Amino acid sequence: SHLRGQVEADQYRDGQTFRVLKSVTPLFAEPRSDGAIQTELLFGETVTVLEQSSEGWSWGQSTCDSYVGYLLSDHLAPFLTPPTHRLSVLRSFVYPTPSIKHLPLDALSFGAQVCVEGQTDRFSHLQGGGFVITDHLAPLDQKADDPAAFASLFLHSPYLWGGRSSLGLDCSALVQLSLQTCGLACPRDSDMQERETGDRLEPDEPLQRNDLIFWKGHVGLMLDATTLLHASGHQMLVVQEPLETARSRIRTITGQDITSRKRVRWA
Repeated sequence: SHLRGQVEADQYRDGQTFRVLKSVTPLFAEPRSDGAIQTELLFGETVTVLEQSSEGWSWGQSTCDSYVGYLLSDHLAPFLTPPTHRLSVLRSFVYPTPSIKHLPLDALSFGAQVCVEGQTDRFSHLQGGGFVITDHLAPLDQKADDPAAFASLFLHSPYLWGGRSSLGLDCSALVQLSLQTCGLACPRDSDMQERETGDRLEPDEPLQRNDLIFWKGHVGLMLDATTLLHASGHQMLVVQEPLETARSRIRTITGQDITSRKRVRWA
């Protein structure tokens, strides 16, 4: 509806806000489970649903980064209560009772958003049921200032095109999740990140921790002045390696060199 007057259409809708019920749910380009994955949404993240079909699909827009696509409707529920906490470890189980001896109901991934109703010993009781280790959660409004520390949690995680979870993620998701955890809005794709995130560095300016390195279609994050952390489609893992090693390999394989180096700043 906010495009009324800017875009001609047969109809306009405000949409309805839903939250993700599954630990991870894919966002598809088409309403087909065997179709191309655009990205993934994590537990508790929200999506504005503009249309639902009788075939079990919802078409909507992610609140996190404005990505648009199709999701399975039974992976969503109406958004009622804002989340209070975010998962701050790579992965953590949801238990049916406040005991680690019971079979978990699910496993949440880093960045998942939950609403905590209370605490029992080591556990936080989640709205809608389930218990998570309290030390694995951080208040949603708590902001950090070291994205590389969070990116490092994903070291050796599998590379997955379109992925955004500890089960698998791509290069731009690694950067997005790490920056978002530190309170910085970050687009989903590397080309958008290169345009919109951080300040461009001069070619001779020394690199430092948390600087972003861009190639065409790829991005990584510096752990220090010489070491790159990135989700590599070559190794199919999140790896850390000397920047010059990655640069030489990418140049050899693709003929592409670094397109920009950028520094993220906090106010």
